[in-house]
Amino acid sequence: MPLGRVASGINNIYTLFSEENGREREISCRIKGKKLKEDLGRYNPIAVGDWVEFEEDPRHEGSGMIVSRRERKNVFARLNRKRGTMQTIAANMDLLVCLSSPESPPFRPRFIDRVLVAAAIGDMPVMILVNKMDQKMDSAMTGRLEIYRSLGWDVRFCSAASGEGVDELVESLRGMDVAFVGQSGVGKSTLLNRIVPGADLAVGEITKKYNRGSHTTCFALMLKGDFPGRLVDTPGIREIDIAGILPLDLGHYFPDFQPFLEDCAFSPCYHDHEPRCAVRDAVEEGRIHPDRYESYLRILEQLQGNEPEYVRERGKN
Repeated sequence: MPLGRVASGINNIYTLFSEENGREREISCRIKGKKLKEDLGRYNPIAVGDWVEFEEDPRHEGSGMIVSRRERKNVFARLNRKRGTMQTIAANMDLLVCLSSPESPPFRPRFIDRVLVAAAIGDMPVMILVNKMDQKMDSAMTGRLEIYRSLGWDVRFCSAASGEGVDELVESLRGMDVAFVGQSGVGKSTLLNRIVPGADLAVGEITKKYNRGSHTTCFALMLKGDFPGRLVDTPGIREIDIAGILPLDLGHYFPDFQPFLEDCAFSPCYHDHEPRCAVRDAVEEGRIHPDRYESYLRILEQLQGNEPEYVRERGKN
């Protein structure tokens, strides 16, 4: 059965990249029946980056039906608030690039923290990339970036507008499948057009086809172009709600918390109210940055809002 890579999905129509006799072609597919959706139980059972098996339609060239999805090596996903289920943004990526900027829009470290947690849950490596490097970076921002670097994340800088740092970035991504994520306005589309000329035209053609507006990326899209790898453009994201873990497990996705997790006086420990909590002590002693701890508390509160009451009470006793 033919194998394809999901390049986009909108209105339940998926575009696949599939190789045949050494030539890449595009196949337009729908999901066959309801079984796949029921088995996977997510907001979107198929996402950009997925490898899928499909049946071709002998009556219509270039079209077919997706019949199965291969096992994923990783995912980047968030909670879809309307449906209350996991929404996969991209799958099977070698790297997730979290794009930020100093001033317009303002630097939002708590957004980055949520991206880092969501990516860690889905086992996807992350690079933090600051675009618009010509804008002023205050000491608070540089301090937070240094914390990320000290915790093991790759932190880089570039200017999509001037091209500064872009060649070095491209070289570091060579041969990789990479998804880009960030807030609206951070310059993601400008950067991708630097890397893959004409990327905006590809987005515009598809959005026009499905009447979704031609100036905003409102769906994930795997780009084609002269680049030794695969690049995925994702919609500008305002908020990321975390899902897929229990609140009690959240601390394990903060690497700066991990040295202290086993030293709390009580187990289980939420690290928010319990006495003799080693994590809280580390915050007071300056060994965990207070802003990182604040990010943890906000994510914890969001997770607890999705948790059954009896589970919350069990963790407090």
